[in-house]
Amino acid sequence: MSVVSSVLVPYASYLRVYEPLAAFPEGERAHWARYAARGARYAARDRVPTAQDELRRSLADLVATPPAGVPAHESADAFVAEVDGVVCVCPWRTRLRGWLAMDGLAELFPGPVLDAVLPPVVRGQALADHERWAERNPDARPWIRTAVWQVPVRWFVLFADEEREHVVAGPDGEPPVFRYRTPMVEARRRLARSLRTLRETMDEGPLTAGLVDVGRWLEEFHPRSLVELDYGGLVHALPERELSVDRSAADVAEGIAALRAGDAERAAEAYARLAERWRAVRDRQFAN
Repeated sequence: MSVVSSVLVPYASYLRVYEPLAAFPEGERAHWARYAARGARYAARDRVPTAQDELRRSLADLVATPPAGVPAHESADAFVAEVDGVVCVCPWRTRLRGWLAMDGLAELFPGPVLDAVLPPVVRGQALADHERWAERNPDARPWIRTAVWQVPVRWFVLFADEEREHVVAGPDGEPPVFRYRTPMVEARRRLARSLRTLRETMDEGPLTAGLVDVGRWLEEFHPRSLVELDYGGLVHALPERELSVDRSAADVAEGIAALRAGDAERAAEAYARLAERWRAVRDRQFAN
């Protein structure tokens, strides 16, 4: 499997859902079963496409003339995990995610910059393509959510500190890993409990709205799915010493527990630790 380059792309983190094969229609299920079996046979790491490969391909599309805002065809790749002996897959759905991401570009870039990267005619064509596709696929949803130069606080609500997995870069070129994984039932339970606490102790705000949105998204998937928060390319931008002491899920859990107990001071301290950690990460976006 070829890749665009070996350049590391450091800015994206991901929230993913891996569904068991039984959750897919018969034809698609057969495709993913073959895909998972083929991937299990690969001995060389560079034969298996990764999130870095997906980002490189997308960046290559942007430097083409004219640039391609979204791929012309949907990706046939997926991430694969085994959960208690059951094969689960997380389809990339790069084209769908590209269409959805275009909706927020105007908030990220000034108009002249956006027009230079993706001319209005390119964005207009992509919008028209998405509208036609959505009419034929009204129930489609992505298995992956992406954030740039951050991990949204609402994502941490789904996980416990003991589910944290931190693997440093290996001597043979193995990339570092920082992620959380949890069963869907646990993710939904934690989200519901946290949402109830926020509504009982605080006015409606961005965190509450964000949790409602994530909760609705999770309800679309099989109850035996696996939920993963992956720091993705951020592990290539953050020093190892910072990753080693990153307990963001624990800070969020402590803040929610403090609110539930009526301890506003402890909740504020937990939030301050979290905010300072991720403010420093977002600031790297503007570093030269």
